[in-house]
Amino acid sequence: MIFGYDQITWGTFPDVFRFMADNPGLMLDKIGEHLQISVLAVGMAIALGIPLGIWLGHLHRGSFVAINVANVLRALPSLAVVAIGLGFFGIDQTNVIFALVVLGFPVILTNAYVAVDSVDADAVEAARGMGMRPLQILTKVELPLALPLIFAGIRTAAVFIVATATLAGIVGGGGLGDIIVNQSSYFLKGVIAASIAVMALAFLTDLVLWLVQRAVTPRPLRGKPVADVDLTQVVPIFEQ
Repeated sequence: MIFGYDQITWGTFPDVFRFMADNPGLMLDKIGEHLQISVLAVGMAIALGIPLGIWLGHLHRGSFVAINVANVLRALPSLAVVAIGLGFFGIDQTNVIFALVVLGFPVILTNAYVAVDSVDADAVEAARGMGMRPLQILTKVELPLALPLIFAGIRTAAVFIVATATLAGIVGGGGLGDIIVNQSSYFLKGVIAASIAVMALAFLTDLVLWLVQRAVTPRPLRGKPVADVDLTQVVPIFEQ
C-alpha cells in the first residue's frame, strides 16, 4: 500500500471483473452519464467547427486565423480549462462540457478547413464547366470529396473527448470519472474497472464513427487518397 492506497498485483484483476459483475447498475449508470457528457461535447464541437471550417475552406481564406486559433486552443490543458471554468460555471457538468468542446473543436475545425480547401481544383473547374452554381459545387463536389478528412477529424475529436470526459469526476459532473477519482470509496478494483470501461468506450466510438465514415463516403473515394481518385468516375455521381 502506497500513501494509503492499494497497489496493483496479479490478484487485482479477478477483483476488477468481480467488481463489474457485482455492480452492474453502478457501471451502467456511470457509462450512461459518461456518454451523455461526451455526446453533448462532440455535438457542440461539430456544430461550431464543421460549418466554420467548411465556410473558410470554400472561400480559401482565413487559414492563418483558423489554424492558429486551433493550435492555441489545442495547447490548453483540459484540466486547466476546467480550473478556469470554475469561476464561470462553478462545480457543474457544464464546466466539463465546455472544456471538452475546447478540446475537440480545434481538431474538427482544422480538418474541415483543410478538407474543403484542398479539394482538387480540377474537380471544381469541371463542376463549373458543367454549369454548377457555387452552392452546388460546395454540396455536390467539395463536401463529398472532403468527407473522409472531415470524418477523420470528428473521429479523432470524439475519441479525445470520450477519453478525457473522466475529468467530470473532479467537479462532480458524473460519469466514469466519479469512480476513477474515488479510490477510497471504490478501491483499486473499481478504479481499474472504470478505466477499462473508458478504454472500451473510446475504441467503440472510433469503430462506430469509422463505419459511419465508410457509409457516407462516396464509393470511388473509399480506401484511397483523394489525389488517387479518378474524377471522371466521381463528378457524375455528384451531379445526380
